[in-house]
Order: sequence, then C-alpha cells, then structure tokens
Amino acid sequence: MRTIVLSFLSFRESPSGRVVPPSGFTAQLTVITAAAMAFLAVFALALSMATGRLADRWGTELARGSTVRISAPSDQIEAQTAAALKVLETTPGVAEARRLGAEEETALLEPWFGPDLPLDTLSLPVLIDVQETPDGFDAEGLRLRLAGEAPGAVLDDHSRWRRPLVRAAERLRLLGVISLLLIAGVTGGMITLAANAALAATAQVIRTLRLVGATDRFIASAFVRRFTLRGLSGAVIGTFCGMIAIALLPKADEAGGFLTGLGFSGAQWLWPLLIPLLAAIVAYVATRVAATQTLRRLM
Repeated sequence: MRTIVLSFLSFRESPSGRVVPPSGFTAQLTVITAAAMAFLAVFALALSMATGRLADRWGTELARGSTVRISAPSDQIEAQTAAALKVLETTPGVAEARRLGAEEETALLEPWFGPDLPLDTLSLPVLIDVQETPDGFDAEGLRLRLAGEAPGAVLDDHSRWRRPLVRAAERLRLLGVISLLLIAGVTGGMITLAANAALAATAQVIRTLRLVGATDRFIASAFVRRFTLRGLSGAVIGTFCGMIAIALLPKADEAGGFLTGLGFSGAQWLWPLLIPLLAAIVAYVATRVAATQTLRRLM
C-alpha cells in the first residue's frame, strides 16, 4: 500500500510517468506501428501526387496533339500528303502540322517490333503530327475537309486513348487516398490495442488512484499524453525514413516513365510533414476512446 501511495505522489508530479508504463511491449508497439504506418503513408502520398501529375500531363499532352494518317497508293501518297498539309495549315486552331520522318516512325514502332524493323520493305502510312492551339480546332470539320482534299487521310484526335489513360491515372490517385485512410485506420486500431493493454496492466493502480481522489479524466489524460507523444515520435521517424527513400528513387525520364516519376515535386515535399501531426491526432483520438471505455469497465 505504501508503494502505491508513493506511486500516486509521483503521479501527481508527473502524471504520465508512473501510471503509463514508460517502456515495454506497449511502448514499443506504439512507436513501431506509428513509424511503419508513417513510412507507408509517405509512399501512398507520393503515389497519389505522382498519379495526379501523370493524369494532368496525359490529359494536356494528348488533348493538344492529334495525328493525321495517310494511306494511299504509292503514286498518290506525296500528292495527298501535300494536300493534307495545306488543309492543316489553313485550319483555325492548328498551331503546327509536321510530317514525321522515317527515323521518327522507326522510334515509334521500335517498342513494339524491336530496333531491326525493315521499314524499307513495309508499306507504312505517312504520319503528320498536329499540334493544337489552346482554343483547339473543329475535328469534324477538319475530317470533312481532309476527306475532300486527301481521301486517304484519317484524323486521330487521341480521344479514345486519352480518356482511358486519364481515368486509370485518376483511379490510381484514388487508390493512394484510400491507402492513406486505411493506414490511418490501422494506426488507430493498433494504438487502441496498445492503450488497452497498458490500461489493463495498471488496473490495480487505477483503482487505488480512484480511492485517493484521482478522477477518470485525470487518469485518462496521462495515457492520452503518453501515447500521443509515442505516436508522434514514431511517425516522425517513419516520415523521415520515407522521405529519404523517396528522394533516393530514380528521377523521372522518358525511358522510365511513370515508375521513375514516383515522388514529390517542388512544394509537394512539404506535404509529408503533415503526417506526424495527423498520426498524433489519430493517437490522441484512439487513446482517448480506449481510456474512456476501459475506465468505465473498471468502475
């Protein structure tokens, strides 16, 4: 009994120092869980932001670019190409129209057929790259003009490719957001379990503290303070490690595409700094709920 009273006196001087176990299973579980979840949250946030940039880039690039494909007999191909270029040059909304050379066509086909594709033995269509102005052009009107001047010309405005790509990128961004919510939920659940274990381990001390006048609010505050600090410290460690891992990823380039573009850009590096704060909020709420429910059961 004397030991318990002395513990209570120490508790009054430093509430979280005696009632909440300062080390052991619950402390390790809380810190490790918060660190691991924060580490994963950094990657989920990076995925969400990277796919957001990807959706914007695909939407912008494909929306402003079109292709005219000309398939005609060999004795008519040059005449129809010249006619199509003339139509494009006089079309409002067309910023640039340029015929692709043999090397550019080879580069387009290389990912599908390899570098040794014998173009000289194949009858490939002529490709004209069309760049739009911000206002764009009337696609249906352009198709009608091309049909009259160059019957072998077909306009592809990339709409059938753009929509699925942008939709896929938006779904990946949504997946990143859902992952963040799941991480927050798992973090809250694990901290709740750790808080319940700590409360159960100190049940006898809590009953004695009640006998000498300590209120449930006072006791709960000790647990909330300690577990919030544990969650915050673990999240800081996990966030720091996650940001280092993201920084070490390869930079975005044409060869790597999306996989080497996973990360943050510019001011986006400030967003991960919110993760420890959110982890502390989750720890606070989870511990508060766990302490309130457990203290009611111990009455």
